[in-house]
Amino acid sequence: MLISTEIGSASKIVGDERAVELIAKAGFDAWDFSMFEMCRYDWGNQCLLENNHPLFGNDYLTFARKLKQIGLDNGIVCNQSHAPFPTSCAAIRSYYKRAIECTAEAGGKICIIHPDNNKCAEENAQMYLDLLPFAKGCGVKIATENMWNWNDEKDEAAPAACSDPASFNAHLDAVDDDFFVACLDIGHAEMRGLGTTAVEMIKALGPRLQALHIHDNDLWHDSHQIPMSMGIDFEAVVKALKEINYKGYFTLESDRYLNGYTPENILDGLKNLVDADKKLVLMFKNA
Repeated sequence: MLISTEIGSASKIVGDERAVELIAKAGFDAWDFSMFEMCRYDWGNQCLLENNHPLFGNDYLTFARKLKQIGLDNGIVCNQSHAPFPTSCAAIRSYYKRAIECTAEAGGKICIIHPDNNKCAEENAQMYLDLLPFAKGCGVKIATENMWNWNDEKDEAAPAACSDPASFNAHLDAVDDDFFVACLDIGHAEMRGLGTTAVEMIKALGPRLQALHIHDNDLWHDSHQIPMSMGIDFEAVVKALKEINYKGYFTLESDRYLNGYTPENILDGLKNLVDADKKLVLMFKNA
């Protein structure tokens, strides 16, 4: 099993190029291409913001190629990517082909594109079906992901697209294509209020599960912390992955763990993430 992590959190501290380099030096096998700077979103006004990041400009493919080369020069590859969100914003959806194109240029094989939280499987399927011919031309699979809403009255998560096994499989069934797969967010599956677990989701998805977002939480909030630091039973999670013969990367999305690290000590934080990911791989081998 190979290990990977997202570059978004490290990029906030040292920039994208240095993030890929340090992720390699820390000991990861691959990097997950976070593309959130492609579309900066104003959550208050619910609109897309202008920015000067290369992914937003005309030279986005040059930038993707540059990151790929930095990775290769340091002995790692791009395994997958994460397109910008929320999908409910039409302006952001217009960048999804760009995200797929950048994934291919960087060498990634899967692009995670969120469903619209509040649309049914059939409604979300149309967006994915519209994107699939382009994705196939790029040699990139699209993965949907389990989402969540929040119930302020109950102070817990509320159902959203793909948030339980039935909804997730309904989304996959509605598209029904080998280039449309599942990315399971382990932390999302363990949030209070959704009525499911990561183990249940893994077993329900089976071979459709081809990508992961791994992080820990308190079984309540979307904490995005380093595995084995909070409440999720990762031994059970890894055992379930072994049972379905999971063949993908162990990709971390523990992006809040690096909060507080600086350019001077971020490598230490990344090495801690590597150690946690390697423990998961060892659990998998011994399961």
